[in-house]
Amino acid sequence: MSGPPLSGPNSAPLPSSFDENEDFYNENRLDKIWRRLREEPLVPFGCALTVWAIVGATRSMRKGDHKMTNLFFRRRLYAQAFTIAVLVAGNAYWQQDRAKRKEYEKLKAEKTRMEKRERWLKELEMRDEEDKAWKERLAKGVRREGDSLTDLVREKTEELKNLRGGK
Repeated sequence: MSGPPLSGPNSAPLPSSFDENEDFYNENRLDKIWRRLREEPLVPFGCALTVWAIVGATRSMRKGDHKMTNLFFRRRLYAQAFTIAVLVAGNAYWQQDRAKRKEYEKLKAEKTRMEKRERWLKELEMRDEEDKAWKERLAKGVRREGDSLTDLVREKTEELKNLRGGK
């Protein structure tokens, strides 16, 4: 299954890999946090270990137990090293997906830009046709029976509303 084609002369269709998981590309912040927690569950675990070691060190300092304080500070260092190692490993593992997402966002922005350009060109063509028709009427100096300037403006306004409403 291929992706939806982009409009415009130089646009390429989206790769088929983007159809596989459409929810991935249409997620809000909370969904992204939960997805990231599922992808790298050891990072929050390492953070929790670090917090546990700091709390333990604080309690042992208040008690005056220097041996346990040093032990908890070492545990904090190990927990932080573990967290950093997991972050680096996760970053290397998910690098390809991040590049894929960046490519998707780039294609999506290009598609939006091309659609906007097409709408603008269509509107310019429509205005040009209106100007030509108006100039032609003025050159002929002929008005249809019952046509007043207000009626002509109302008619053109209705045409514009119909054209824009059909998009």
